[in-house]
Amino acid sequence: MDVKNCCRKDELGLVHVYTGNGKGKTTAALGLAFRAVGCGLKAIMIQFLKPSEEYGEQLAAKRFEGFEIVSMGLDHMCSDVTRSEDVRLAHEALDRLSEILSSGKYDLVIADEINVAMSWELLGPEEVIDVLDRRAPFTEVVLTGRGAPEKIEDYADLVTDMLLVKHPFDRGIPARRGVEF
Repeated sequence: MDVKNCCRKDELGLVHVYTGNGKGKTTAALGLAFRAVGCGLKAIMIQFLKPSEEYGEQLAAKRFEGFEIVSMGLDHMCSDVTRSEDVRLAHEALDRLSEILSSGKYDLVIADEINVAMSWELLGPEEVIDVLDRRAPFTEVVLTGRGAPEKIEDYADLVTDMLLVKHPFDRGIPARRGVEF
């Protein structure tokens, strides 16, 4: 199959929300990006609240033509962070997201951990909805992270709530490179 004819771009334009306490929100978004790039679409992920630390997905994106990741956050596990820094960086990431969404350059745009930024009140759901309303036509968008606000869920076309049933963390197994990051 010719990848140029694999997907009808005029069928794109929905907003997905992947939220909940279960594992797999970013992973699901990356799977969607993998599928999109395979069909000749251009995809980008803006990572809110994640530093550029050579996470597995950041390394993989460098190997795929048509997919890039932009990390714009701080590492909250290993450093002291002030709320004002987080607010500033979240707004810088939202500004970048706005530029990307309105450019029409990408078919799939993922705002990774933006739901967490809203649940921590670094960004307001109204600000995010305003940015989404100004996106270029036929731009599919995914918002990931636990704690998606009700206004965002109401706005979205698709909402998936990842349910935590059991996790290795509960047995003291730490995050593993290549699986959790």
